[in-house]
Amino acid sequence: MKKYLFSLLLIFTGFSAFSKDQEGKWLIKGMYIQWGYNTEWYSKSNIHFRLGNGDNFVLHNAKAHDKPDMQAIVNSPLDITIPQYNYRIGFYLNSKKTKAIEINFDHAKYVVTDYQRVKVTGTINGEEVDEFKIMDPQTFLHFEHTDGANWFHFNYVSLNDLYFSKKKIRPVFTYLWKAGAGFNIPRSDFSYRGDRLNNNFHVAGYNFGAEGGLRYYPFKGVFLEGTGKIGYVRYMNALVDTKEMKGNRASHGFGYFELIATLGFDIKF
Repeated sequence: MKKYLFSLLLIFTGFSAFSKDQEGKWLIKGMYIQWGYNTEWYSKSNIHFRLGNGDNFVLHNAKAHDKPDMQAIVNSPLDITIPQYNYRIGFYLNSKKTKAIEINFDHAKYVVTDYQRVKVTGTINGEEVDEFKIMDPQTFLHFEHTDGANWFHFNYVSLNDLYFSKKKIRPVFTYLWKAGAGFNIPRSDFSYRGDRLNNNFHVAGYNFGAEGGLRYYPFKGVFLEGTGKIGYVRYMNALVDTKEMKGNRASHGFGYFELIATLGFDIKF
């Protein structure tokens, strides 16, 4: 994961390097940073597994849920990356701060629900299957992206002031919408007949989404933001190796609805 964060640093450096014109004036009129947490709801998904032992099958309409882990805020307050978190780095494109571009990262967690009954079609143990199975981690399988479903993307952001302070010095409430697309960097935890491995981080697909909500400025340059987000995620080649079996891959796609709360800071140039 460190190399992806390093890539983010390079992108940030690139924005800074090209943020002035030939006369030394700032092309970017300021920036903001945000950190916060989220919760999700997922649509059902058809999940295709291609395993190193020759098994090749699809789970049809599998249900999944998130794993917020918000209790970690109290139990491990210094480890802020245990819960499902979000960060944003935005760059204002005009002096009124009504337009921006944004680097967006959502550390969501996706867990296929254990012990549900799903239809399975394909080949297992060299035989054709078309039947319902129980998602038991010991006798069949378990699948999750919980060190992150990890959606990294770029947004265009539109902001509009709703309410100003009494002297109209600064906005107090602002509504916004944003839309963007990018790629996924999941770390997938997979068990097949009790043989389990938490795989490495891996670029495995694409995503796109749209988001809208409100910002509240209790103080100048400090804001709280609450948004709702809808999107689609596609994993094309997620790593699902186990300790005893390598070369496994999984592919699937799903829609999601996400609620996000963040704390943000404006930075002037």
